[in-house]
Amino acid sequence: MENWYAVQVRAGREEAVLQLSKKIIDESALKECFIPYYERMKRFQGEWHKEQYILFPGYIFLVTEQVDVLFWELKKVQGLTRILGDGMEFVPIKEEEKVFLQKMGGSSHLAEMSKGIIKGDKVIIMSGPLSKFKGKITSIDRHKRLAVIQIEMFGRWMDVKVGLEIVHRE
Repeated sequence: MENWYAVQVRAGREEAVLQLSKKIIDESALKECFIPYYERMKRFQGEWHKEQYILFPGYIFLVTEQVDVLFWELKKVQGLTRILGDGMEFVPIKEEEKVFLQKMGGSSHLAEMSKGIIKGDKVIIMSGPLSKFKGKITSIDRHKRLAVIQIEMFGRWMDVKVGLEIVHRE
């Protein structure tokens, strides 16, 4: 059975470790290796530009059916801090966490900008991945075009930033 594992790396080295893992790890042990990203708007030179940021800085995700083989293959990869586990064995991420990642970014692992409107004191998400997480939004920064949602990930509650553009206020 295919399981997803979170691997901790030094923040800022995610992309380098991802490329190294894809190159070094035997394909039979690794089905997929990815970093989930989110889109947000950033203003510079007087214009808004769409940029991509890492959803969980300091982590990459590995998909495998053979965790024992993967464990030995990972020993060849420099830059990995540790695979998340319980101290005795590697623990795959929970099904809810896997579903969250799939709903957020789909097969491209990119959470696109969500669009919403404000009616009174309520935010209504009209499109984008945030529409699946309405009750989880804890705060919105309209100036930075960001929403913060609270989810349980890696065994603890985390605030996760995602892009949100408020297109209209009523």
